[in-house]
Amino acid sequence: MKKNKTGAIILGVSFVWFTTHFGGGFASGAQIYSYFVRYGIWCLIMPVLAMLYNTVFFAYSLRFARKHEVYDYRSYNNAFYGRFAPVFSNLFEVLYICVMCVAPAVAFATGGATLSTLTGLPYLLCTFLIGLFIFIVAIFGTDLVRRVASVLSICIIAGLLIVYIPNIAVNFSEITAAAGSMTAEQLPLGDALYSAFLYGTFQLSNIAVFVQHARSFEKPGDAVKSMGAGFVVNSLMMVMVVLGLMTIYTNPDAAQQSVPTLFMVQNGVGASFMTPLISILIILGAVSTAVNMVAAMVKRVCGESGRKKEVSDGAKKRFQISRKEIAAALVCCVIDFGIAQFGLLTLIQKAYSAIAYLAIPVILIPYIVHMIVTKFDRD
Repeated sequence: MKKNKTGAIILGVSFVWFTTHFGGGFASGAQIYSYFVRYGIWCLIMPVLAMLYNTVFFAYSLRFARKHEVYDYRSYNNAFYGRFAPVFSNLFEVLYICVMCVAPAVAFATGGATLSTLTGLPYLLCTFLIGLFIFIVAIFGTDLVRRVASVLSICIIAGLLIVYIPNIAVNFSEITAAAGSMTAEQLPLGDALYSAFLYGTFQLSNIAVFVQHARSFEKPGDAVKSMGAGFVVNSLMMVMVVLGLMTIYTNPDAAQQSVPTLFMVQNGVGASFMTPLISILIILGAVSTAVNMVAAMVKRVCGESGRKKEVSDGAKKRFQISRKEIAAALVCCVIDFGIAQFGLLTLIQKAYSAIAYLAIPVILIPYIVHMIVTKFDRD
């Protein structure tokens, strides 16, 4: 019984990685196309290398957190960086705030781009409508979103499988043609490697989210097993998306699409059924991601005093929302709406890369030094 429980925890934490990695940008196909598919035939192996890179760092961080029993990211950073914590812990805070601004903006842009593609309405109007919806849900429905987050993730994964597998099977000849075209183009391996490196380095900022889950491990070594399972799940899903997007690679309009998955569906099998299905799932995924991050920023700004208070109302109970909380959520949504106007592809290609550059001195280099000096934390 204990062994089964341990296995369930290991798998559970591995899926936390996947659901964190998997958001609107992933579901839309924009991340995979931008960082992998557009670099040619190397896209078949680079997602696996990027996830292997992440696996090493995530396993190391979770193992450290469990071994030293530090489960909130501030305490974890203070323990990990040691005497350099006054510098690097605060630099990590700056990096984390950047992520918390850009990631919801990508969610705004994903929902707006999908709605715009479906309806033909202007992108500005669509992002405004998505932003208004996110603001309302962030104020009144955060608890509901958290309760349905796991179910929603499963629905999105199932939706992607329903969409991608038939398109890959039916259009396998297009994948072969795309592979031939990619091989003929002979795009540089170095560019593909660098893009995969940036993708993986941006993902390292998720360490702040993961360390809390190390508490559930029975022993530090379970972190390695968990991230190994996560490597398999993430790699398989990414390669599946790559193969699906290769079915539209030779289409001259593919490179300009903000929502490549939607474009693939519209030009693939079962478009009448799959187009609304994947569109709804992409928008819901984007909204849930943005709501959780806006709520996290509100909590960061307002602290304990800004939380919803439970108030007696006769025999019933209701939640009173403070003005400070509403104002903080509004400011967050306005900022994210403004950032979203740069466009989904620009945010994914430029803003994510900028965060990766910030993560190099804050996470990548210190972690490598830590691994070497402590002999992988064996001292």
